[in-house]
Amino acid sequence: MTINQTSKVLIIGAGPSGSIAGALLRNKGYQVTILERQQFPRFSIGESLLPQCMEFIQQAGMMEAVVEAGFQFKNGAVFVCGNRHTEFYFEDKFTDGIGTTFQVQRGRFDKVLADEAVRMGVDIHWLMDVVATDFSGERPKLTVKNQAGDTLYYEADFVLDASGFGRILPRLLDLESPSGFPVRQAVFGHIEDRIEDAQFDRNKIRVTVHPEHGDIWYWLIPFSNGRSSVGVVAKPEFYQAWGDDYDRALQDIIQQDQNLSQVLKNAVFDDKINTIIGYSANVKSLFGKGYALLGNAGEFLDPVFSSGVTIAMKSAVLAADILDRQFKNEPVDWEKDYALALQRGVDTFRVYVDSWYDGRFQDVIFHQNPDPEIKAMISSILAGYAWDEKNPYVKNARARFDTLAELCR
Repeated sequence: MTINQTSKVLIIGAGPSGSIAGALLRNKGYQVTILERQQFPRFSIGESLLPQCMEFIQQAGMMEAVVEAGFQFKNGAVFVCGNRHTEFYFEDKFTDGIGTTFQVQRGRFDKVLADEAVRMGVDIHWLMDVVATDFSGERPKLTVKNQAGDTLYYEADFVLDASGFGRILPRLLDLESPSGFPVRQAVFGHIEDRIEDAQFDRNKIRVTVHPEHGDIWYWLIPFSNGRSSVGVVAKPEFYQAWGDDYDRALQDIIQQDQNLSQVLKNAVFDDKINTIIGYSANVKSLFGKGYALLGNAGEFLDPVFSSGVTIAMKSAVLAADILDRQFKNEPVDWEKDYALALQRGVDTFRVYVDSWYDGRFQDVIFHQNPDPEIKAMISSILAGYAWDEKNPYVKNARARFDTLAELCR
């Protein structure tokens, strides 16, 4: 095997976790090469960021570029179920830190981050498909196919898999593991929303519970250009009546909710409607000899609280810090400082995902007399600050929430 290129760190995927990790490592002086299978901009979901993301973007030195890109400002979330309605303002949170963020069309957002990584000195090789790996030697080796079908060989001191739903290393290294969540399917697309309702707040994501099925929900994410992302999440059997006609399915299911259909009464469905099924995923381990998994390549819970990009960026920050210490020959513990540290926040989000689908989260947030202090603690988690163990609803997430839900019921 003739090595075509070497790098200190190879990153698979130029999405948010890959670009953030690349920038952080490059800013510490390391050579970083990212191998990206697609060409940016490209479509992706995960469009409603959480304020915690902004802390990571700031650490990577990308804040100015993101702000200047003109994305839709976001300051909270609205939850609707029939006549019940509640709002969370993320600045009214328990945890210190940034309290606002953006709602983004990911094609453009991811390109902004990737361009910033390149500006900082990260080398991105586009249209490169990683097809095989070898972690048996002193340095990991990746076998890559380029757009022309040529085979290239890359070598590095360490590999970070930021391939998202592509899950390159989990597939190639047999790391896949059941997620524990029931299989669900999302049907979604971008629309020209033409929202005229003066009461509608474009600065918030709107999450609507289906009027008849408490485990089915809609998202509505307004963008800054008069368009929105709209989607519905349900178990696959719910869509069977529409077959493969997802355009009709999405529009019909929106009509099933009186409030949402009224908000979108003038909307133009002028773009492709997409679907993704069985998206929840897990792995046997988040790291191994010569590699670590970032973001969705490791674990993805559910889109309901928009936690995916936040977890991805958190994993990038943790991994970059550990790698820096490892390269300096300092003692590191990937299990403690990466896997378990990342899992603490993931497990917090998991409590809220579980309670969303069993209906208890609705009991809590739609309670008529919410305690302001408790609401601020929950707002912190919804804002992405799921690693703040000063917050009792993070430190003892499941026990605290179970007690609260019982009281609200």
